[in-house]
Amino acid sequence: MRDPKSPILPGATIGVLGSGQLGRMFAIAARRLGYRVHTYSPDVDTPTGQVADLELRGPYDDLAAVRAFASAVDVVTFEFENVPAATVEAAAAVAPVRPAGSVLHTTQHRLREKTYLKEHGFPVTPFRAARSAAEVAAAMAEVGRPALLKTAGWGYDGKGQVKIEAPEQAAAAWAALQSDEAIVEAWVPYACELSVVAVRGHAGETAVYAPVENQHVRGILDLSLAPARVAAEVAAEAQAIARRLLESLDVVGVLCVEFFCLPGGALLINELAPRPHNSGHLTIDACVTCQFEQQLRAVCGLPLGSTELLRPAAMANLLGDVWQGGTPDWAAALALPDVKLHLYGKSEARVGRKMGHLTALGPTAEGAAARVLEARARLTRSAEIAGSRG
Repeated sequence: MRDPKSPILPGATIGVLGSGQLGRMFAIAARRLGYRVHTYSPDVDTPTGQVADLELRGPYDDLAAVRAFASAVDVVTFEFENVPAATVEAAAAVAPVRPAGSVLHTTQHRLREKTYLKEHGFPVTPFRAARSAAEVAAAMAEVGRPALLKTAGWGYDGKGQVKIEAPEQAAAAWAALQSDEAIVEAWVPYACELSVVAVRGHAGETAVYAPVENQHVRGILDLSLAPARVAAEVAAEAQAIARRLLESLDVVGVLCVEFFCLPGGALLINELAPRPHNSGHLTIDACVTCQFEQQLRAVCGLPLGSTELLRPAAMANLLGDVWQGGTPDWAAALALPDVKLHLYGKSEARVGRKMGHLTALGPTAEGAAARVLEARARLTRSAEIAGSRG
């Protein structure tokens, strides 16, 4: 294994555990800087694999295959947090893994994550652990109602969570969750949702992006705006919390901190993601250095780039729903010259599945949001008009 203090320079090979769209955009950034990319996952013809130098297919519990994969690269990173701990340990035996497995262990499990945050003095929503319907009802008596019941592990994009209004609903909610361990969180009447993408290098240096404002639909991120429409002191506090978390968790790489911003400006941490985040996709087109290049720089020990926002921007997700009326009208959306299209190379467009995103730049965040929503509406407008004529 190489000296951990020496930088991993262009020409080296980066290993990515996972093969979705985050790995794809990371691989594009890495290849732009002259690196090679290998990806490992149970799937084939993946978003990452389509742009990587080598796509290896195998289960995460095949630890011999994981070690062989890691032994052929200079550093290993990951593009989603639900990689089993044993897989990360196997890779770490033969190559540096950044962020470390300890970061993954904490953030891939909601109960461990919230407990860590509370014990280390970070602001979080009130929560309780629950391992039965009776414990769910008891937890509601403490955190209040309504409440959110969430699986302790393996949840994302609104999956694995149920809103419960009263203790009498605990049994049905527990059965619907189909889990043996959960977390019950207080329902927070927030003013808006924010996220901060933060980066920490191997020597402890940090770079933190300005907060992004997020809007969700059915638990899935729908629209992000930058800069977030919050007071300067709120933005500064969100960045300060993110920086403290980078240091507390000893992150080498990217960490996204999702916040609830309360009406008075107070911040509560909702969730952490130890990798680039959907809300940070607009940094590709709007910032000096995008979040994916920052991930590369951090895990390779290179100086971090500027996080400066060059122009206000907005991003709208493209879910598989957009394809339900036929092929989207890409030309209509791209007729707006300040709109950028990013597709992820997924072959099957399912309802609720993230297939790509649009980014628009503008003189203000509101103007960029209006433009990106107009572009997304144009994707299906011709099909709707044709349907109405039929």
